Amino acid sequence: MKKLITAAISAAILMPAASAAGTKLTGTVLESGHTDRNAGTNAFDGNLQTTFFGLRENAEYSRPWVGLDLGSAHIIDQIRFAPSSESKSCSRLAIFQGANSADWSDAMPIAMVPVDGPKPGQYYSIPVEVSRGFRYVRMVGAGGAQQNVAELEFYGTPGEGDNSRFFQVTNIPTVAFNTPGMAQITSKDDKHPDSQIFVIYDGGTKLLEKTGQMKGRGNASWGMPKKPFQIKFDKKQQILPDAPATAKKWTLINNYGDKTLMRNKVAFDMSREAGMAYTPYCRFVDVIYNGEYEGCYQLCDQVEVNPGRVELTEMEPEDIAGDALTGGYFLEVDGYADQEASWFMSDHGIPVTIKSPDEDDITAQQSAYIKNHFQKMEKALWSSKFTDPDEGYRRYIDIESFLRYVIVCELDGNTDTFWSTYMSKERGSDRFVFGPIWDIDLGFDNDNRTYPVNTLNDFVYATKGSTAGRMNDLANRIIKSDAAARKQLSEIWSRLRKHGNYNAEYFNSLIDTYADEISESQRLNFVRWPILSEYVHQNPRALGSFEAEVNAMKEYITARFDKLDRIIGLVDVPGDAITGVESDTTFSPEAYYTLDGILLPSRPVTPGIYVARCGTVTRKIAVR
Repeated sequence: MKKLITAAISAAILMPAASAAGTKLTGTVLESGHTDRNAGTNAFDGNLQTTFFGLRENAEYSRPWVGLDLGSAHIIDQIRFAPSSESKSCSRLAIFQGANSADWSDAMPIAMVPVDGPKPGQYYSIPVEVSRGFRYVRMVGAGGAQQNVAELEFYGTPGEGDNSRFFQVTNIPTVAFNTPGMAQITSKDDKHPDSQIFVIYDGGTKLLEKTGQMKGRGNASWGMPKKPFQIKFDKKQQILPDAPATAKKWTLINNYGDKTLMRNKVAFDMSREAGMAYTPYCRFVDVIYNGEYEGCYQLCDQVEVNPGRVELTEMEPEDIAGDALTGGYFLEVDGYADQEASWFMSDHGIPVTIKSPDEDDITAQQSAYIKNHFQKMEKALWSSKFTDPDEGYRRYIDIESFLRYVIVCELDGNTDTFWSTYMSKERGSDRFVFGPIWDIDLGFDNDNRTYPVNTLNDFVYATKGSTAGRMNDLANRIIKSDAAARKQLSEIWSRLRKHGNYNAEYFNSLIDTYADEISESQRLNFVRWPILSEYVHQNPRALGSFEAEVNAMKEYITARFDKLDRIIGLVDVPGDAITGVESDTTFSPEAYYTLDGILLPSRPVTPGIYVARCGTVTRKIAVR
């Protein structure tokens, strides 16, 4: 993997200028705009004393750039350039692009200026390994800075090239996108259809190249300098080969306030290991936005009703009566619900956004039905017979999913457990199923309102956690007033702790793996956003380095398991061993399946009969 990193950043090393493999290319100078006496032609006049000084604030463009129209397609193999002797940023992280459309709509990254150079007023060369030919080439200003280039030279050979090799910033996939006219995305509602989107992966050997809509997303995260985004392809796509879903919508999570860049990903791992029905897919990626490197992100599912995501019966406008009216519905108890078009406030003061059917398709009958059903659940929960299995809340709440949701959120210390809570109701069922988890950037001791979490002697949600209306009261009613639910919570926790990977050693090993995976990407990210010594959003501490942040997260996890063993309670669960396996040392299962052949994400803990596979040998097993 480290070899990939080295190769990916334009050979990662800037070298003093040497002879290029191709011919020095000439063409018509193109630029974004300039101040007096600092025209784009200065970057191509062979004089280190003259400079192109690009403007950023001009209303017609957002990022300064300078380049050439080569007249026809050329395969670029080397770039030679020199920053101005007055340049303080030294152009590090500046992106070079190639395009074949005059409006740069199809511009792709072809190289990047590494973190460690070059020095002002000196020529340096960057090798380029992109196999596609381009007519237009340019250098885009780095990190929001004004462009300041003394000299710029492109070398290459004529030709259309092929699609065998592309530029990948580091070892993790690169997501690059261009909005029409390089327009800035100015709000969550600012939609940019006809954007060009590139996903480059497998060391630059694979490319997804599609059009779609780009827009902002998030609530508190949208107010941060490093912006989160939503991708909406024109047609459904499997964005990377390991993505379970084929879908239009995908998210780019910024993780700006999370200096480990991995809190969401580790929390998702905890969710999968806990046996949640659905956990969002995610991958670390580098993002380039209109030719500007934006940093290390997480490419994630859009949490929505879709095969491979929240799998529910999708409702149609004509589903307004009988069994069809009963589902499926996807909801979010949401502290920001009143900012949404389709939402309601329950009788007990819980704000709920209706995510599916979406606001454009939901009918009055459907909206009224799900609101009424939610309030039936509330009425049963706050009734005198709330623990009755037939008349109480268990008729309306899938208690297993609720308790597993609480376990995951308490383990990661999510202060927003009941500020943003997803749940679904399938057609023909009365019960709300909880999940998935989402938005854990304040977890793992990253919230000054709850830090240090492990000094709390109660559940996080019940102490200083955020709550959407009375959602915390709903949780307390179940966990603290229903002895059977509390006992069931301890049993689930105990099974997870005794079987599989629910321990600090496992999750801390994942953190080490992820830290290694994003080693180069995080380095670039914190050059682009130098915040490691700054307090961001609700950080309780600024530890000054990525390594210190990662270590603090591991220390939290180690202590958290011990703490929850006491708060939730470890109990003996009679007969919770898997029979037919533990006594046979020659049979070590590699995978577990349900009886109908569905692969399970981990070792099963729910009582039942399963199939275990070891090599080519399968065996029925029982979880008691």
